[in-house]
Amino acid sequence: MSDTTPPRKPAPRALRWLGGAVAVMLCLVVFGLYTVPEFMVLLADQMWACF
Repeated sequence: MSDTTPPRKPAPRALRWLGGAVAVMLCLVVFGLYTVPEFMVLLADQMWACF
């Protein structure tokens, strides 16, 4: 008995574009946080607290 599954349909172009746009915006927000001195101090304090 052969288990054949039908090929998957590719995601619609608009959905792929939206996913890419969300990923780019998330990256910009994360990279933007690194320009805030208070965030960098908070991040350094949290890293230091691990040791």
